[in-house]
Amino acid sequence: MEAMAPCFGEVYGNPSSIHHFGQMAKQRLEMARRQTASLLNCRPQEIVFVSGGTEGDNLALLGSLRPCQDKHVITTRIEHPAVLGTCAQIEREGGEVTYLRVGAQGVVEPDDVRRALRPNTAIVSVMHANNELGTVQPVGEIARITREAGVPLHSDGVQAAGRLATDVKALGVDLYTISGHKIHAPKGIGALFVRKGTTLTGIMHGGHHERDRRAGTENVAGAVGLGKAAECGSRDRDAESARVAGLRDRLENGILERVPYTGVNGSRAARIPNTTNLYFDWVEGESLVIALDLRGFAVSSGSACSSGSTEPSHVLLAIGLVPERARASIRFSLGRSNTVEQVDALIDAVVDSVAHLRKISPLTPAHA
Repeated sequence: MEAMAPCFGEVYGNPSSIHHFGQMAKQRLEMARRQTASLLNCRPQEIVFVSGGTEGDNLALLGSLRPCQDKHVITTRIEHPAVLGTCAQIEREGGEVTYLRVGAQGVVEPDDVRRALRPNTAIVSVMHANNELGTVQPVGEIARITREAGVPLHSDGVQAAGRLATDVKALGVDLYTISGHKIHAPKGIGALFVRKGTTLTGIMHGGHHERDRRAGTENVAGAVGLGKAAECGSRDRDAESARVAGLRDRLENGILERVPYTGVNGSRAARIPNTTNLYFDWVEGESLVIALDLRGFAVSSGSACSSGSTEPSHVLLAIGLVPERARASIRFSLGRSNTVEQVDALIDAVVDSVAHLRKISPLTPAHA
């Protein structure tokens, strides 16, 4: 907020304008670009500011493919709706999409990518970390396969940025999406890394902003917020990730020890430090979300972008859960503001809430 404040007053110019006020805004914008590039270990010129993860994913896929007719895309069944929705649009525009399966651990096999490649494969998109399970995908291994085939690789890094090492050079990706609000920047800002030499055509039409890759006057205040958050995230990522992972494990183990007929969905090994997804048999997930909200805890039964859907999570179904267990699952996410005391209070709240919901549920067997 402190970094952004001047952008709402004395530095309010349009960064595309050549007058003094515009150039002051331009300086702030380019500083933010350098800070964001530092988080990803890329050149500032390879950063495109967008409105968030959804736009970044749309730009990466549609901007690489159009026209989509007769072009082939490889992705996974557990991608965020921003990728799956874009792939559905690609199919409507005449393209073909292969949706790779994942196992019970929620991790895609790199060899499945290799086997799915075709002569007309134009792009592969595999997320860095899953938004519901927290499982980390073998993006580096996949990148070696796509590089050998001469096919660009996009990765949705929204959940990984600020929590994992997001060195795009080391990962080998050609396109990489991040979103501001996932690293404590404002909502409504994000960035797409576009490796130098990668073909990308803008999907919005207008001016020549962002090197002709994203038309529209830049959100300078949002970009400044993203840049500052990226700087902070780069500085203390390892220490903060270790602290949050400790809280996650404390929460997870506390619940598993005190709540019977409960388990972890997906891998407990390769995952981001702040996320766990647990099932509670014979409990409706939405009811548990409401019960915990009344006690002051915000949890979720799936992706916020799928809120309102009556269908169980596509991610949980993809790893083999039956619909009843998928609907009985909750995602817990932790962050910078969370403490040991809060985690212990949450464990108590989960224990009490689950016991109450099972007691009144007609689905609970007599032995439970």
